[in-house]
Amino acid sequence: MQTQTTPTSRATRRGFLRSAGLGLGALGLAGQASFAGDEPPASFAKPSKMRLGLVTYNLAKDWDLAAIIKNCEEARFEGVELRTTHAHGVEVSLSKEQREGVKKRFRDSKVELMGLGSAFDYHTPDPNQLRKDLDATKEYIVLAHDVGAPGVKVRPNALPKEVPKAKTLEQIGKALRELGEFGDGYGVQIRLEVHGSETSLLPNIRTIMDAAHHRNVGVCWNSNQTDLAGEGFDHNFNLAKDKIFTVHMRDLYLDEYPFRKLLGRLNESGFAGFCLAEIPESKDPVRVMKYFRGLFLAYQNLL
Repeated sequence: MQTQTTPTSRATRRGFLRSAGLGLGALGLAGQASFAGDEPPASFAKPSKMRLGLVTYNLAKDWDLAAIIKNCEEARFEGVELRTTHAHGVEVSLSKEQREGVKKRFRDSKVELMGLGSAFDYHTPDPNQLRKDLDATKEYIVLAHDVGAPGVKVRPNALPKEVPKAKTLEQIGKALRELGEFGDGYGVQIRLEVHGSETSLLPNIRTIMDAAHHRNVGVCWNSNQTDLAGEGFDHNFNLAKDKIFTVHMRDLYLDEYPFRKLLGRLNESGFAGFCLAEIPESKDPVRVMKYFRGLFLAYQNLL
């Protein structure tokens, strides 16, 4: 038999919660803050200008351009980064007419082609291979210009054991400076993904950025666990915050990474670029994308 709740008992219960400081909102926040790596919601004192997009790796790796545009529009994702080798087929082998066709498809849609994602890196100790990689990246920069993408993602991938670390970091930086100068002539940014064994450590990324020293070269923040290494997240974020051009984000439900803090710090720094979902495949991809968007907005107090 259910116990009837009288107006008096309801008032008494509300008074208890109020006096104990445990209203429903407080209870909810206390529960949220108990998870590992989580923090109370960041304060968004100014409106967020961040935009949500998708990396085709891995969720959309088998989608053609029509499916990418359709699914992003349905899930209300504003942009996409097309990773090389995927089913969309946007590669340097495209003819002039095909490149113009790609550009038009996005121009006629609600989805911005905000970048191309390459797998080029510049840590090799072989100077001939380094030159090949640089020349190939330049072809990719021209492709980005032709299809209307304002940036190309590149990456560091390792520190060769036979070479002093400082020498490799400087080499990567100088390679990026050359690419930044080339890309400047095409209106295409060079975005260095925070990636690779040891090269994903933010102090090393800062050293690379200092060696590059070019306005057209910046960072693609990658939401790695190594962002929390050493002196911690805030210190590491500060090392790169003035050079963050784009952001890759894993599944936002992961407790071990401070995604709410990341979004708060990005907003504080005035970041107005794309945060891109880089998430696993799903049999129900649009539904997953909608959930991702919901958390993205909720973490910014926009729902």
